[in-house]
Amino acid sequence: MMEHALEKGMLAARWLLAPIYVGLTLMLLALAIKFYQELFHLLPQILEIREMDLILVALSLIDIVLIAGLIVMVMYSSYETFIGKLNVSEHKRMVWLDKLDAGSLKLKVAAAIVAISSIHLLKAFMNLDSISNDKLLWYVIIHLTFVVSALLMGIMDYIANKDSKTPSGGL
Repeated sequence: MMEHALEKGMLAARWLLAPIYVGLTLMLLALAIKFYQELFHLLPQILEIREMDLILVALSLIDIVLIAGLIVMVMYSSYETFIGKLNVSEHKRMVWLDKLDAGSLKLKVAAAIVAISSIHLLKAFMNLDSISNDKLLWYVIIHLTFVVSALLMGIMDYIANKDSKTPSGGL
């Protein structure tokens, strides 16, 4: 009886995650607002802005898009993993969701973090005159840490799924 009540309570506790997913949805909205704020801020200056500054703005917008995509992946796959199945059958573009498991999500998150880190590192390289060598070295070390971590996760996933012949989605 006690064990059954404990199991039922633990199973019901998964619904505590639902408000967190709503919070991720609000974060997605905040990122969309920030994206358009940056874009609208750029438009009046488009004819006067230097090419390098335009590239930096473009990289910032790409960064926002990558983070937004990461939020969507985590939100959908986590909901499916912990709460319940999403009804995506009527949304043909959401077929990828059925193929996204915990292993492939980890790899996709790692790849997104590497991409985001790459953008930040590229921005730093484009502003070399305003960044100290020590700070730049730390940017490179942190980026390489993300790259090595993602590579090792991919190798571990490959090894774990090599025998079963069912890779978890790859990068």
